[in-house]
Amino acid sequence: MIEVEVLGASLAPDAPSLSEVTHLCVLAASSRGVEDGHLAIEYVDAARIAELNLDHRGKAGPTDVLSFPIDELTGQGEAPRELGDVVLCPQHTADLREAIVHGVLHLLGMDHETDNGEMLDLQARLLSQASSE
Repeated sequence: MIEVEVLGASLAPDAPSLSEVTHLCVLAASSRGVEDGHLAIEYVDAARIAELNLDHRGKAGPTDVLSFPIDELTGQGEAPRELGDVVLCPQHTADLREAIVHGVLHLLGMDHETDNGEMLDLQARLLSQASSE
């Protein structure tokens, strides 16, 4: 079971409900063979995400989403208990649902900057699937 904790929801009054956030996280995780784990989705303001972006990526200014994996995947399809944290800035995010899926895919090792479009293709398919359910 994927457990999802949402923090800072008051910063994102138009955010998806906890049940929708959980569903999006479960879809993304299961697409990578991960069926068990805990992750946090945290909404932050522009100043906080800019600070994290500079500290962890060396890039100045705010961004839409950052992912902080805690434990790496172990074995075939097994997941550690703590998957990590996805930090979102609603002020700099056009689509929070897309950013949630994007962040979770990064937690699970995908990287659109180094793959051949696989991550963004999977992201689009997952969002389409979620919309049609």
